[in-house]
Order: sequence, then structure tokens, then C-alpha cells
Amino acid sequence: MSVRKVPAGEAASFNNAAHNRATLGDEKSPVPLYHRIYVLMRERIFNGTYRAGQLLPSEAELMERFGVSRITARRALDELSYEGLVDRERGRGTRVSQRPLVELGDAPIIAGMEGLMANLERIGKRSEVIVFEFDFVPAPDPVAVQMQIAPGALVQRAVRSRSVEGKPFSLSTTYVLEEIGRTFDREDLTSIPIIDLITRAGRTIDHVDQSLTATLADDIMAQRLGMHVASPLLKVRRTFYDTTNTPCYYVDLYYRPDRFEYRMTLTRGNDNRFRVNDS
Repeated sequence: MSVRKVPAGEAASFNNAAHNRATLGDEKSPVPLYHRIYVLMRERIFNGTYRAGQLLPSEAELMERFGVSRITARRALDELSYEGLVDRERGRGTRVSQRPLVELGDAPIIAGMEGLMANLERIGKRSEVIVFEFDFVPAPDPVAVQMQIAPGALVQRAVRSRSVEGKPFSLSTTYVLEEIGRTFDREDLTSIPIIDLITRAGRTIDHVDQSLTATLADDIMAQRLGMHVASPLLKVRRTFYDTTNTPCYYVDLYYRPDRFEYRMTLTRGNDNRFRVNDS
């Protein structure tokens, strides 16, 4: 596995690019423009980019950013309001709702550890890694829920992409409990699998909760994965538990569907029910 750290200037360029005018992908797409903007904003609410009570971009800002009409921008924000994710007040703008976020993936797949860890190891050996961010941050509300910690508790956060033969196929945002994250630094993360770093810190992973859904690439994701804004992505969410049943590691993974295929084997048990194969 080869690793490249991103210089501070390069990382900053990605952040600055988020403020430039973005396109919404294929003009011939059957997905309406308002819905593409809605999905992008919704994803940023769920991943904690926009926190509860935070003011969202205005209709005028969305118009400028995506080159759409006011009706399209308004419809996107209205869709978020209909779902209860934001509160809209005339003259005060649109803010992320203070109400608890609706949790996605109510029935996550609990995959067998042997197969999952083997797949992670194979991916790690074959791929090249770029580390974009490594820092300690207050846990976004959805992450705090998954990790069963207080909202805003400090966690170690890292953002990385993986590529094969120079072609990126995944982007991950990982969160680790602060006491574990303090046991390694950025250099460790670029050369040692995060599961091994957690083990080195004295925790053993016992089981993983996993859910799969779909989303659209926002402007920063699109740049880091070499895609158009609003391109479809496979989203995998995993929460890793140690032997005391304590969540210690959470990750949001975004995969390019044209370069990554998620497979699993289901086996019928004696009770005539299908379960994920452990091997």
C-alpha cells in the first residue's frame, strides 16, 4: 500500500473549491435539478457538515452556486422542510432543525467479522491512500448517536480517499473515540490500518453494524473522487464495537459505483432464514 499526504495548500484548494460555482451533472439526467440539490443538502445535514441550528445557504446563494432558478432553489429547501430537517422563517433564512434527525438504516446488516476484515485487508494492500484531513473535532450529532457519546464530545476525525492504479474509488470519513485517537498520529494513520491502531490502543473489535444506501456527490466529494457533482454514490455506514459492546469507531464510506461493487453471500440456515455468510 502506498500513501501520499496532501500538503496544506492542496487541502485548502479543495475547501476553497467548495465555494465556487458547481454543476449538477448530466443535463440529460431524469432526476430534477431541485431534487439533486435537495439530496446534496440532505447528505450534508446527515453527515454533520450542517449542524442543528446552523443557517443553510439562502435561495440566492444556491442560485449562484448551482446556476439554477429561484424556483428550483426554493423547491430544494422546501423538500428539506417537508421532511422536517430544516425550519424556514421569512426574513430569517433556513436553519437545520433542532429536532432529532431521522436515523437511516433502521435494520443494519450485521456482517460476519472474518469476511469483513479479510476484505478490508485486501483493499488496504491493493490501494493507494491520500489523507486530506486529520484532526480532533466535536462529534456531529448523527455520529454522536451512532457512537453513543454526548453531542459535541471530542473525537478524532480523518478524511481519506483510496485509489487503484491512480483511479480513486472510495472516500471515507472516520471517527474514533478521543482516548483511542490520542494514541496515534497522522503518520501512523497513513501507514497502519486503523483497525490495527485500535487494537494497538488496547481495544479488540468484536462486531460491526453496517448499513447501505445511496447518495449524490457534493462538490468536494466530486473533486476528490474525480466525478461530476450530483453523480450517484454508494454509501456504506459502519459502527465498530469492541468486546465490551462499546462503539469505538464509526465511518462513512462513499464508493464510485462504476469502480466498486459491493458483494455478500447469503446462506440459508436451519430455520429457513438467510444470513450473511461469515467467511
